[in-house]
Parts: sequence; C-alpha cells; structure tokens
Amino acid sequence: MNCSTILCLMLTLVQLWPCSLSIQNHSAQNTDQPFTAVRRVKRGWVWEPLFVTEEQKMVPMYVGQLKSDLDKHGDDLKYILTGEGAGSIFTINENDGKIYVREKLDREKKPFYILRAQAINKNTQLPVEPESEFIIKVLDVNDHEPQFLDEPYVATVPEMSPEGTSVTQVTATDADDPSYGNSARLLYNLLQGPPYFSVEPKSGVIRMAAQMDRETKDQYLVIIQAKDMVGQEGALSATATVTINLSDVNDNPPKFQQRLYYMNVSEEAPVGTTVGKLFAEDRDTGENAAVSYFIEGDSSDVFDIITNNETQEGIILLKKTVDYESRRRYSIEAKVVNRYIDDRFLKEGPFEDKTIVKINVKDVDEPPVFTLENYVMEIPEGAVSGSLVGIVTARDPDNDDCPVRYSIVQGMHLKRLFSINEHNGTITTTKPLDREIASWHNITVKATETRNPKKKSEAKVYIQVLDVNDHAPEFAKYYETFVCENAISGQLIQSISAVDQDDSADHRFHFSLAQEATNNSHFTVKDNQDNTAGIFTAKSGFRRQEQFSFYLPILILDNGTPPLTSTNTLTITVCDCDIEVNTFYCRYGAFLYAIGLSTEALVAILACILILLVFCLVFVAIKQQRKKSPFSEKMEEFRENIVRYDDEGGGEEDTEAFDISALRTRTVMRTHKPRKKVTTEIHSLYRQSLQVGPDSAIFRQFISEKLEEANTDPNAPPYDSLQTYVFEGTGSLAGSLSSLGSNISDADQSYDYLTDWGPQFKKLAGMYTSHRSVRD
Repeated sequence: MNCSTILCLMLTLVQLWPCSLSIQNHSAQNTDQPFTAVRRVKRGWVWEPLFVTEEQKMVPMYVGQLKSDLDKHGDDLKYILTGEGAGSIFTINENDGKIYVREKLDREKKPFYILRAQAINKNTQLPVEPESEFIIKVLDVNDHEPQFLDEPYVATVPEMSPEGTSVTQVTATDADDPSYGNSARLLYNLLQGPPYFSVEPKSGVIRMAAQMDRETKDQYLVIIQAKDMVGQEGALSATATVTINLSDVNDNPPKFQQRLYYMNVSEEAPVGTTVGKLFAEDRDTGENAAVSYFIEGDSSDVFDIITNNETQEGIILLKKTVDYESRRRYSIEAKVVNRYIDDRFLKEGPFEDKTIVKINVKDVDEPPVFTLENYVMEIPEGAVSGSLVGIVTARDPDNDDCPVRYSIVQGMHLKRLFSINEHNGTITTTKPLDREIASWHNITVKATETRNPKKKSEAKVYIQVLDVNDHAPEFAKYYETFVCENAISGQLIQSISAVDQDDSADHRFHFSLAQEATNNSHFTVKDNQDNTAGIFTAKSGFRRQEQFSFYLPILILDNGTPPLTSTNTLTITVCDCDIEVNTFYCRYGAFLYAIGLSTEALVAILACILILLVFCLVFVAIKQQRKKSPFSEKMEEFRENIVRYDDEGGGEEDTEAFDISALRTRTVMRTHKPRKKVTTEIHSLYRQSLQVGPDSAIFRQFISEKLEEANTDPNAPPYDSLQTYVFEGTGSLAGSLSSLGSNISDADQSYDYLTDWGPQFKKLAGMYTSHRSVRD
C-alpha cells in the first residue's frame, strides 16, 4: 500500500480530509474538449460543479468522469454514484467513472442536482476513497417567452396632460435564468400608440407623448411588446394591450344653442309660472359641466331664472304678474357661467356665454278689476233708509272695456241692511243702523262682466257705523241704599256712577238733584267731577215708623252733541241701626217691615212650622210600623201562582206558572154556586181528607166538587188547562195553611183553631193571633 492510500485511510478515519478524487468535467460549451478538475486534499473544499445543458437534443449524453488517484490499472476499482437522480436521470460507468444524463432536463423545474461519488475495491468491496459530494448544474437555454402577469391593463390620465406625464407601468416576467446569459433580460417596445404615447424600454413605463383632448377622443388602445435576449436575433416576445382613458378637465366653456330665444306668457299666469327653459351645452362632463344661469338687465324684477342641477337647464319663472294692456313684450339677457373653473385654463377665455330671450305677453279675457282691494266706508247710526254709504268701482282691464254689473254676495241679513246699484256701484242703506247693535258691517261686492258672466271678481267693503249721542246716561248698576235712623247730617250714604251706551272715549257725566227734588231737606247730591257723585244726608235722625223709604230723583247729564239727560231714582231705605250700616241686617229688617211682621212674630212662626214638621215625621213613622208584619218576608213568597215541575233536573224550561187570582174572584164564584162560606167548607174538606185515604167519600166529594166547578164555569181561567189533583198521603192534623182558593183575606179569617193543635203549633198560633190583633 502506497503512501497516498495510507494517508487517505488515515484521513478517512479521523474524518478530516477527503481523499484525492479527480473529476473530469465535460463542458457544455465544448463537448469535444473535456477538462479534469482535480481538487487537493484539504478540509472545507467543495467540488467544482459539473454542467449540463437543459433541453439537450441527444440522450444519453456524457457529462463528466470521476477518477481516483488510486486507479492505476483500471480493473481494481469500482465507482458508485448516489444522490438526486442517481440511477434514473444520471448513470455512471462503474469501471471508468464516466457520468451520463439519460433524459432531457428543465432548469425551470430543477436548476441543480446534488450527487455523491465513491470508489471501492472490487475484490474487498471496501471503499478506497471516502464518499465525496458534488453538484451538477443545469445550464439555461432561452426556452421561455416573456409573460405579462397583470393583464388586462387599464389606466386613466387627465386630458391635456403635458408631454412626458406618466400614465402607467407594465411589467413582464421571463422564467429563464436571469443570472446566465441574456435569456431573461427584457426590452419593451411600443407596437401601437405613437405618436400619442411612448414607453421606456427597460422599465415599461408608458408616458404621454403629446397633449390630447378628451372631447376629440376619450379612449386609446396601446400595444406593448416585451422581448428577451435584449432584443437580439432569436429572442422570444409577448404583447399586452393597455386601455388608456382620458379623464375630463374643465377646459370647455358652456355655449347656448341659440343666440336668440322666443317665449310666451299669459297675462293671467300666476307668479311662479314656468315661462320657458334654456340649455347651454358644455362638452365637459360631471361637475366640470355644472353651470349657473343669471338674468341681467332691468327685467330681473319681472322674471327670474333658476338652475336645474340634474338637467343643467335654466328655467325662467314669472316673478311678477304681467299685463298685456300695460306691456306686451319683454327682452331679457340670460347668462350662463361654469360653476367650477380650472385656473390652468383661464387663458383659454371666459367660461361663460350670453343669449337674448324675447318674451311676448298673451292677451286673455280678464275679470273686472276693482280700483281698491278693500273699501272702508262710514255712515252715522240712525241714518234714514236710502242714505248713501259709498261707491265701489270696477272696470274691465281688457281693451274692449266691457261694462260690469255689481251685486252683494255675502249674507241675506246684510242684504236687508244694504243695497247696491248694479250699474254704478253705489251702496245705500235699506234701514236705519244702530251702532250699539253692530258697529261694523263687512260685505262682499261682486263685479261681473255683462257679456261674459264667468268673468267676475270680488272686493271686501268694511262699513263703520259712526256713533251719535242717542242714548241718555243711566246708573251704572242698581244701588241698594240704606240710611241709619241715627245718621247725622252730612254723612255719605252712597257713591254713584253712570254709564252711556254711546261710543265715546271721553265720557263726562254731571250729577244733580232733579228739579222736583231741589227743595228736599233730607238728602243732597255732590258731583265729584270724575263721573261719580256722593249722596249725603241733609239732616240728623230718621224714624222708620214715620217713613220707611225715600225716593231721590237724580239728574245725569252727558257731554254729547247734543247733550242728553236722564232722571234716575235712587231708593233709600231707613234701617234700624246706629250710624254704620250692616247691609245684611238692614236688608233682613226691610223685608220683615215690608211684610208687616216683627222679629218676634217671625220666630214664633218658624217655631210652629218646626213643630208641625216633627209631628208629621212621627205620624209617618207610626203608620209605617203598623204596616209591617212578622211574616212580611214570608208573605212575599206566597205568590198567587201554581208552579208544576213535571220532572227533575229540567230547570226553568220545565216550569209552568198559572195566575189563579181569577179562580179566587168573588164574581166568578157567585155565578157558579153562590154560597157564603166556601172557604170554610173547603178547609173542612181539607182537614177531613188528610185523615183518610183516596178512597174516602169525603176526598171523592172534594174532587168531584172541584171538577164540577171547573166544567160548569167556562169563564173561569185557566181556560184550556188540565188540573191534576194527586193524593200525597195523610198529613198533619192541622191540614193545609195555604190561602189558595180562599175568597176572604187573612184579616177575615179566624186562627183560633190553631190553639187546639197542640204545643207544636203554640208559636204559630201566637204569631197569627198577634198578627190579627195588630190588624184589628
């Protein structure tokens, strides 16, 4: 074993250095001249990679050769290849170490392979060389064309943008190896787009090559080509289409479609009527086309214009009513202005336009027009019928000046007060007016064209009734005046005032004694000069027994024109008091004195009335007590009905009630069998029947008698009914206590026999006996 082998084994054991193994690389660039790369035995070195061209045309294809330094004879060593693709993609000749590729490789799928090589002795099967790793790289060829990954491309740029403005950038990719050759180096070219656009060859940035107007053309299609191999011969290429839209800018002013517009408006059109519409065309879009309309000149007070923001139209409105007879034609100047102006294009000129609008007023048959909208007239109250109130005037505004007819249209009661001359509009009274009843009258006057009654108009007339001094003054209220018997001279006993129904803001009243009372020595009147007066005593001491009341006539004078007077009588009653008057006491005393009674007499009368009232109440209470009965509740249950229940559980539907009051009628009983003691006999029969059975002669006699009585008396109710008498067995010795069939009242019956029934009926006998005693 030579030194090299020993050294190799030692290095293998300590795993410090790989043994010397040479590899011959068959270059892809020169397959006829392979070269051998021998690496020195030194830790940390790696093999130089082997290269194989992708998409090779011939397989298998020689790649390179492994050679051990120990391979002297060529027959002792065996080469083994392991790793990625060993045995399938790559094979090795175990005798000489030559490596072959067996199939076409694709660098884009796998760019390199990591393999391991080892040399072993054929005889001992022991490795003579340590396992060594190396790489086989796949060399790229230009087999992929460029691709645009972000298609479709859409870009927007403002119109009129300056040259060189960036529009967008396109990017293509190439799957070839960018680090080997020029296969992945791309260049961009503009196939469609000049002279408006350009593209940067390396970056793919598209730029504006000229200014463009959106209103001329708003969309462009640009085709970009991307070539690999830096555009050299044999390069692969791809294209992409870029849609470039031009966005709008406000570079166009609005323009009216016409220089002159003609419109019409009726003279009866109300304020706010649409006269016509204007439209100024703006080639821009969106807010750049937003405009505002204005009216210039003197016609702005008659017409107005507003802007419809949706349609961008100018709407001309009637601001004030027009009159054909006053003015038949108007000429206005309308202006349109861009609402939003771009300062960059101010040099292009004013962004506004003007036009002329001529508006003709159309004549219509108008209703009459009053000279005033409202009339206010005056007339004194009390004016005689036919007095002039005022005149209303209306005329036909049309050129033919048609005559009009007047009439009052509001309320029949007003027509009874006023009338109007239908030809000249003169309003007169039909009866005297009283201001105190109504101070104002509101009427409506209608004016109608004589030739066209449909044309009419109305006006309000307000008539004020003027006040005249036709009401004399009078006391403001009824005065209840008292004077004490001990009153002293000069004492104020009453303050008085006056009212006047006439309308005056400055009423002045004067008070004085009437002429017939000027010599009165009992009372005086003092005028306070403020529309009030005071009544004073003129002497001391009054006696009610001598004179109960005094009647003082007072004269009241107003300040009207002419002045009116009235005499009002003040009643003064003498009161039994000292000096100060107690109104309630005086009024009470006056009442007694007026009816001629003293206080003591009135008290006595009231006491008698009270005693009589108490006596009446006691009498009524005793009478009610007598009417009460110990069996009042029980007696209410003794109704004059016979109730028969045919079965059990039927309820109210199976109940039949018969009013047998007629059976007890004395007249019916007398017509059948007049007898005096029917009840006594029936009771006797009842008592006897209770002691015997149904076969007893007494029982049969009772039944027969009842049957005969029912058959022989056709007038006795019930008329067509079936009466059933059933024997219910022997009962008490007392028999039946029912009053049915009895023609005498309880008061006529004798209950003395109850005492003979034994101690069981002692309580009942006592009650009925006492009941009879109360009735007696």
